[in-house]
Amino acid sequence: MNFVILGCGRVGARMAATLDNMGHHVAVVDKNADSFKRLPSDFKGKEVVGTGIDEDVLRRAGIEEADVFAAVTNGDNTNIMASQVAKEIFNVPRVIARIYDPVRETTYHMLGLETICPTTLITAQMIKDVLPDESE
Repeated sequence: MNFVILGCGRVGARMAATLDNMGHHVAVVDKNADSFKRLPSDFKGKEVVGTGIDEDVLRRAGIEEADVFAAVTNGDNTNIMASQVAKEIFNVPRVIARIYDPVRETTYHMLGLETICPTTLITAQMIKDVLPDESE
């Protein structure tokens, strides 16, 4: 499969390296070229410097052939805008955005965007881990 990942922080770099090791085609976009230092030395994918809402940057990353677009920058607004561009302009079949704000996550779900909210996931997991198992 062809993946375009926006953001080469800890999550983006790990996701890119894992998918690359699995044999997928991966392009990573980040506005900071130093971010690509997080990728392993044997990374075979493409590194594209630029912003993820710029259509030309996304084209250089191969968005037109992408099966999946994942926006995992630290900015909710950037992730949402880039995801909308990927979905609405380039018709990428699977688009997912990381959203930190749980209130925004609900809103974007209602707008039809697929999101993952670490705040919600971690909160739910921690509560599950500290509460006694009701089935026992």
